[in-house]
Amino acid sequence: MFDVAVFGSLFLTLFVIMDPPGITPIFLALTAGRPAKVQRRMAFQAVCVAGGVIATFGVLGHRILDYLHVSVPALMISGGLLLLLIALDLLTGKTDEPKQTKDVNVALVPLGMPLLAGPGAIVSVILAVQKAGSVSAQISVWSAILAIHVVLWLVMRYSLLIIRVIKDGGVVLVTRLAGMMLSAIAVQQIINGVTQVIRGS
Repeated sequence: MFDVAVFGSLFLTLFVIMDPPGITPIFLALTAGRPAKVQRRMAFQAVCVAGGVIATFGVLGHRILDYLHVSVPALMISGGLLLLLIALDLLTGKTDEPKQTKDVNVALVPLGMPLLAGPGAIVSVILAVQKAGSVSAQISVWSAILAIHVVLWLVMRYSLLIIRVIKDGGVVLVTRLAGMMLSAIAVQQIINGVTQVIRGS
């Protein structure tokens, strides 16, 4: 009742796309300045939001996109633009301002979506669910989805230990590096979306 090949394939795909190690500096940058208890809660919230979005699209993916008349490339481009705006804030230091760090729940946007539950992860899950023709394959698909979210939570939850080592100066450095990485991810996502539009035309 469990297909190891299906589980392993989807888990590895989501691991590469959602990138638990790569999300660590971005998580640290976006949650800097908050109490450790709040950061732990935000790590859990981000994973719950991502899991909810992924599960929703896994069950209703094509129906939602068709109803809204939204194509996958459009989803990729819009997600890339949103990430680019967040990256610019990180690079310019705007996230250091109280209004940015205290009042905005970054666990929802951009952590939960589109960083974790981005277009790539959503499309991968939609396709995996569609291809899973048996009960064992479906169980394996949803087990892989659950497993990657547990990994994401563990990585973000224990990345808080890094803050105690790198201190405030290190957080600023991590913030700038995260901005650079995030901007590159955003641009690549936009390029991928535009490329798909061109191929489909």
